[in-house]
Amino acid sequence: MDMNSDPRIPRAAEPPPAPPLNEKADLRRRLLAARRGLDGATRARWDGAIGAHVVDWWRGSGAGALGVYWPLRDEPDLAAAYAELARLGARLLLPVVLRRDAALEFAEWDIGEAMVKDKMGVAVPAELRLAPYPPALLVPCLGFNAGRYRLGYGGGFYDRTLARQPRPRTLGVAYACLAAEFASDGHDVALDGIVTERGSIGSDPRV
Repeated sequence: MDMNSDPRIPRAAEPPPAPPLNEKADLRRRLLAARRGLDGATRARWDGAIGAHVVDWWRGSGAGALGVYWPLRDEPDLAAAYAELARLGARLLLPVVLRRDAALEFAEWDIGEAMVKDKMGVAVPAELRLAPYPPALLVPCLGFNAGRYRLGYGGGFYDRTLARQPRPRTLGVAYACLAAEFASDGHDVALDGIVTERGSIGSDPRV
């Protein structure tokens, strides 16, 4: 299988109204198409740069365990960074969907172990070893805005996950070309930081 109410981040008191669902759906389609259209060489170069930023961020975070992700739909592939993180002693966890209407759970993951696809087509360890909620979490972003709000695929899994307490440090992962203007929904929570191939936005690991 190829591998391609928190005082730190307060919710806005009166968030601006979110765009109608059809506008968000159109934005998702455009961002997916833009990401899909990246050529392989560019993608590999950007993935390497993002991975280096992620490793630096983790070094400063003090987090022993890190929630990572298995790339879907042309998301940045951080396999090389994951290998470096494991070498440095990070304990890697992958998200697991146990129920469609629930927050994500996380499972221990050793690089190279057997993987299977769950009912939603997401790769998870064949031997599922559920673990406590990680103190730090990489969050793949389809799009993001200047307020560090994330646009996902609309399933709400990360929204429900970040609503849990205690909330982990969060670092969104995206390509810089996917920056977009959109309003947040009332339930959205800004990420602590977002990292792209160009660097990071508000991603101090000590936050």
